[in-house]
Amino acid sequence: MSGNVSETSGVSGTVEAADVDLGKVRQLWHLLEPLHAVLYYAPEAFEEAAALGYGTGERWPSYFPYRAAPLGAAGGRRVASAFHSFSPRMVDEHIGTAWRTASPGQVLAARERAVDRAYRAILGDRIDSPELAEAAALARRAAEAADTAGRQLAAANAELPWPEAPHLRLWHAATILREHRGDGHIAALLIEGLDPVESLVSFAAIGAASVERFESRGWSPGEWAAAGDRLAARGLIAADGAATEAGRELRRRIEEHTDRLAAAPWRALGPDVTGRLADLLGEFWVAVLGSGLLPSETTLGIGKV
Repeated sequence: MSGNVSETSGVSGTVEAADVDLGKVRQLWHLLEPLHAVLYYAPEAFEEAAALGYGTGERWPSYFPYRAAPLGAAGGRRVASAFHSFSPRMVDEHIGTAWRTASPGQVLAARERAVDRAYRAILGDRIDSPELAEAAALARRAAEAADTAGRQLAAANAELPWPEAPHLRLWHAATILREHRGDGHIAALLIEGLDPVESLVSFAAIGAASVERFESRGWSPGEWAAAGDRLAARGLIAADGAATEAGRELRRRIEEHTDRLAAAPWRALGPDVTGRLADLLGEFWVAVLGSGLLPSETTLGIGKV
C-alpha cells in the first residue's frame, strides 16, 4: 500500500502520512510481530510460567499475565479493554487469579528470562552478531519515537526499563511497536463502530483467518451469531457470513487507518534507516518462523490484509 494520501482525520486527530510509505509501515509490522510473539509460544516461556505457578496445558494462563503485567495488577475490565478482542469472561477467567499466583513484577522478570532463553535457542550464535546489535539499536530508536498518548499498552511497556542485552532490547522494542500499532488499531475499530466481537466477525468475513481460529477469543456461538446479525443489518456481511463489498471497504479503511496511526516511529527514522532495519530484521524473522513455534494461522491476518 502506498502512502500517497496526505492525511486522514477522525482517528486521534489528524495524522499526516505524505512522507511515509504505508507499505513499509505494514512490512515492519510483519517483520516485528513474530519477534514479539515468541513469548507466547516458546517452551522456555511455558517453563518460566510453570515455575511461577501458572498452568501450561494451553497458552492462555501465561499469555494473559505475560501481556498484561506492564499494566500492573490490573483487573479484568481494564485488561479486556486493553486487549479488546477477548470475551470479558475469558479475561476474568485468567486475570481473576493471575496476580494471586505471581505479582506483575515477578511476571515481568519471568518473561524477560523466557525471551532471553528462547532467543538464544532460536538464534544461536547470531545472538552476539553485529547485525542483531544494529537492529536492536534502530528498533529502539523507532520505539522511543512512538507516541503513547491514548495507547495504554504501548505506554505501559514504554515505561519499563530497557534491557542491557541487545537481543532483549530488540524484543522490548518489538513489543512497544506492536502494542503501539495494536492500540491504534483499536481506535480505528471504534471509529468504524465495531465492538470487540463485531471486529472479529467482520475480520473473519474477509477471510483474515478461519472462524475456528477466532473462536479462541472466548465468545459464545450466540454472541458470534448476534454480532453477525448486527453487521448484516448494516449491510456489511451477507447471509453466508462473507463480507459484502461495503464490509470489505470498511476493513480496508480500518487497516489503512491502522497503518497511518502506526507510522510515526518510521517517519522519525526516515526511509533509509527504516529500510536498513527491515533488511537487518529479515534473517531473525526467518529464524523465528523457521523454529516452528508460531502457528501458521493467527487472528492478526498477517499476509491476508
